[in-house]
Amino acid sequence: MLKAKTPKKGRIKRELEKRAPKLVETGKKTLILQGTKMSRVLNAVLADLYHLKRESAIRYTRKNDNIRPFESGGESSLEFFSQKTDCSIFLYGSTSKKRPDNLVIGRTYDHHIYDLVEVGVENFKPISSFTYDKKVAPHVGSKPFIAFLGEGFESVDELKHLKEVLLDLLRGEVVENLNLTGLDRAYVCTAVSSNRVFLTHCAIRLKKSGTIVPHVELVEVGPSMDLVARRHRLPNESLRKEAMKTAKDRPKKKIKNVSADAIQGKVGKIYIPDQKIGDMALPNKSKGVKRERREAKMKNGNKERASKKQKEDSE
Repeated sequence: MLKAKTPKKGRIKRELEKRAPKLVETGKKTLILQGTKMSRVLNAVLADLYHLKRESAIRYTRKNDNIRPFESGGESSLEFFSQKTDCSIFLYGSTSKKRPDNLVIGRTYDHHIYDLVEVGVENFKPISSFTYDKKVAPHVGSKPFIAFLGEGFESVDELKHLKEVLLDLLRGEVVENLNLTGLDRAYVCTAVSSNRVFLTHCAIRLKKSGTIVPHVELVEVGPSMDLVARRHRLPNESLRKEAMKTAKDRPKKKIKNVSADAIQGKVGKIYIPDQKIGDMALPNKSKGVKRERREAKMKNGNKERASKKQKEDSE
């Protein structure tokens, strides 16, 4: 058996802890790869998707011969790149006579292939083909709206799986709070048929409506394309259970001497030990000690004078 080496440096240990699987995942990075044969359409698709996700994406432009996601043994290169770049989502583009303009979207768990979806790209329009006011252009890294329209996403198994993968690919980093004024883009996915989905990217324009709620307009800024579902592979049941683990709600630890009141709110008790003031050592330069010494000297001086007067009277 191979011996697992533990890192000696703290920097390496912290980096490995970041890459380890977590119960509560942070933002996912996307890896973009290409096969031996590529078409102009597929190159433009990968370039535009990288442009949309360039804050959290890594693109390799070299041709990869050994990547065959749906074949046994063809996943090792994908898992190697996933571990090297710490990316949990990947896009792999290739073209052939049997499957032209083929795009494989996959997810990994613990740097192992989790699931795969294969789609064909048709009727693609790049970002450069759209004309619009540049003032409404979405900002880089902004959080998007994602809308799925059509009954196919609820009834067809292939489109259900495609919906999960697209949602994971496009949503970006998971956040708890969101400022509505920062929402400036939307992805609209429409189920045209049982195996075709129309995907487009729009900018959000807010206009005055005379009320508190503004009037919302969608301006298509591209890219847009038709995704034709081809093959898909669901995860194993054991791998799914392991990946779907969630953090249990841990009970809050009881804090000593702190209680909650409906009226006063948070109430705490403070315990102070008995102060032994009589045993405290007072400094010599304190005003109280000086005054006591003066009074003592005055008393002693009066006694000495009285004793001298008595002696003189007796003589």
